[in-house]
Amino acid sequence: MILEAFLVVAAALFSVGLFGALTQQSIVMLMMGLEMMINGIMLAAAGFWYFLAPTADGQVIVVAVVTAMAVEMATGFAVVTAIYRAKRVDTTDAATELEG
Repeated sequence: MILEAFLVVAAALFSVGLFGALTQQSIVMLMMGLEMMINGIMLAAAGFWYFLAPTADGQVIVVAVVTAMAVEMATGFAVVTAIYRAKRVDTTDAATELEG
């Protein structure tokens, strides 16, 4: 596989994630769009590391990023669940007016 193929797939992931993050009203869908954008960035970085410096350092960083993304998503879903249980709010427009 060539570097350009990795970069095309990474650009596609980032573009779909950006579209999802900018067009969705649901907090969960917004978070999924952000995750897709991070996945696109991570795939591009992993492709560069694979072709430019084929050492284990790039793989370790990718594993660390995936782990951080999993923790971030779990925390985000916990916050969204808490907001929904407290106020019955599941869209970004309604979540901007959370007080007390």
